[in-house]
Amino acid sequence: MSRRTVAANPVEQAVTWLNDPLNWTNPGGVLDRLGEHLTISAAAVAVGCLVAWPVGLWLGHTGRGGGLVVLVSNLTLAVPTIALLSILPLTFLGFGKPPVILALAVFAVPPLLANAFTGIRQVDPQVREAARGMGLSGWQVLRRVELPLAVPYLAAGFRTAAVQVVATAALAAFVNGGGLGQIISAGFGLGISIGGGQILAGGLLVATLALITEGLLAVLERAFTPRPLRRTGRRADEQASAVGSG
Repeated sequence: MSRRTVAANPVEQAVTWLNDPLNWTNPGGVLDRLGEHLTISAAAVAVGCLVAWPVGLWLGHTGRGGGLVVLVSNLTLAVPTIALLSILPLTFLGFGKPPVILALAVFAVPPLLANAFTGIRQVDPQVREAARGMGLSGWQVLRRVELPLAVPYLAAGFRTAAVQVVATAALAAFVNGGGLGQIISAGFGLGISIGGGQILAGGLLVATLALITEGLLAVLERAFTPRPLRRTGRRADEQASAVGSG
């Protein structure tokens, strides 16, 4: 009778699991897994920024490579993250966090690259020419004129990439990479009848973290975007979402 009740009420079971302090504080509990999840996600987004931003900014500045940006974005979106997570651990990277970070970084590249390129290309050509007429070099035009005006696009791409990575990092559990996905994986190991509540609890934790990340970055994006550029920021958000979902 009790087994049927537990099996029929995964929501109640999940609430009970989340309200147990030991599930939060024990080794391998929610707090430990949350720290791993945030570390993996931050590292992946950082790697993505280090790769995508310099390339996107330079290509946007030179006005070349638009087709390359589209090609790279489409290719990286076409490769499933789970496929990379299956392949990379079989290389010299081995199992653990390095292959997870690399796979998620690849997933973060499209919105970061596309928005960096688009942000620079959206700068008014007359503003660019005026800066050159004042004697600024190409590097100075990029750093002093184009880059500040591209901030809304960079922020929107960062926000999209970060939320996608946080939501997808749960797959790290497949290669023993840690994170909140380990809670879900452990629940499946117990079976649906016993671990159904734990599976649901893990899913809720991942979804909540993604929503919190979205909210915090939206606030920061608005705070750091100058008021005259906020309309541009809304347009950039729409384009970043289109790239991320494409």
